[in-house]
Amino acid sequence: MFLFGPSTLQERRRYYREEWSDKDVPDFIMEEIIKKEFGFDHNGTGPNDRYKTFRGPKSLRRFLRSKAPFAAYVSVAYYAEPRRREGWEKAEYVFDVDAKDLPIRTCDCDGVCEICLGEALEIVNNLIDTLKSDLGIKNIHLIYSGRGYHIRILDPDMVTAGSGLRSEVLKYVAGAEVPKTKFVNPNNINSNLDMPHFMIPIAYPSVFTKRVKYDILHLKGTENIDGINPRLLKDMIKYRNYLDNNEWVPFKNKIGPRRYKDMEQGLAKVNLSTIDAKVSIDLKRILRLPSSLHSKVSMKCVEVKNRENFDPLKSAVPKFVYERKDS
Repeated sequence: MFLFGPSTLQERRRYYREEWSDKDVPDFIMEEIIKKEFGFDHNGTGPNDRYKTFRGPKSLRRFLRSKAPFAAYVSVAYYAEPRRREGWEKAEYVFDVDAKDLPIRTCDCDGVCEICLGEALEIVNNLIDTLKSDLGIKNIHLIYSGRGYHIRILDPDMVTAGSGLRSEVLKYVAGAEVPKTKFVNPNNINSNLDMPHFMIPIAYPSVFTKRVKYDILHLKGTENIDGINPRLLKDMIKYRNYLDNNEWVPFKNKIGPRRYKDMEQGLAKVNLSTIDAKVSIDLKRILRLPSSLHSKVSMKCVEVKNRENFDPLKSAVPKFVYERKDS
């Protein structure tokens, strides 16, 4: 179930007339609003009102107050002619992590709840840390979407990147490929060194180790993971206490070398599925407009200013929900 039920038309009207403010739209959108395409869903069936443009905050405010849409979207792309989606100039690079779609989560809800929202935030914090520390990406904006998070990146090298580069960066940050283990032995070029990922504390092997550790520590035992049979899943949970102290060697010994490879391959696929890859590589995607209402769950889509202590149940709940609970 979802935390809150859907918003009524009356509640949406009240939100956009009394609570919505253009100051809650991030600067990276508002400063170049004339280059953005907007889309709207008026009845809960999807964004079928597309190719809208606005000259500034006043015209956007008038539209939202007049229409009170079920959902509002804005393009990641910047166009010379956004009304026709022509003259593409650049596009934000996006990571979309939805709490309801996490392949591994410790809660039992069938929608979103406080637990899986917290786990989604932990995941995006890890992704952002890797983007900054490993790739030197700096211009990062985190948006709470209503039931998950959008990482929206505006670094110059990434906004002009094509889908191919975006895909490679995604796989690196997500830990979506098993690192190589065979390396040339500098003391004997005719032999190789065998170094598993957890023995290399830097670069991509370190990223993969962190992602896999997170996965294993959050398993419930009911997951259906491609390549990982029920017995292997049970043993991963049984011996994961070794990973509390990063004791990977005894953990791997308990699992066994062949099954460990199966585990690596399975969790690499899990890591990729944690992020919606289609969103990351799409240069013309539209995403929920920060400041708008996610009417399906009656929560606000908001920019996260402090990701270390952000709580959506304190910062993203519209006023009408509290009054709804009291009534």
